[in-house]
Amino acid sequence: MTLMSAASPDPGSPLPETRSQYAALCWRLDAGRVQVLLITSRDTGRWVIPKGWQVEGLSPAQSAAREAFEEAGVRGAVSDARLGHYHYDKALCRRPGREDHVTCVVTVYPLQVAELASRFPERGQRKRKWFAPEKAARRVAEPELRALLAGFVPPPAGIAAPAS
Repeated sequence: MTLMSAASPDPGSPLPETRSQYAALCWRLDAGRVQVLLITSRDTGRWVIPKGWQVEGLSPAQSAAREAFEEAGVRGAVSDARLGHYHYDKALCRRPGREDHVTCVVTVYPLQVAELASRFPERGQRKRKWFAPEKAARRVAEPELRALLAGFVPPPAGIAAPAS
């Protein structure tokens, strides 16, 4: 996949580096209504979904489930069926007068939540909150993620596997 920025680069300049991340769209049914879980980012406090780099030895979906536990305390069943993807610019290094960024392509996997742990690695660093998908869509900054949330329909029963 080739990514282009909104402005066309000079013909001789290299395209920006891109990296892959994997995210879990954590969901549940509450009184028959779908809810999705958003968490706050550690740096800016904006609403996001759990995401991160692929973990060696785990599939992309399993890596997304691992991030969901580490960042939000989520345990449940993740599906290998991708929901879609979105892009964002990640700050890699912040120093006075300099900030290094990389464009990340984030592939999103649905994860049906069975349990929210009270103890997890990043507790105390993030807030977590359940939203109706349409309301969650209005809370996130990334337009492609907004579209995924607004159009979210849970996958058919039986296609997800318990997250390890």
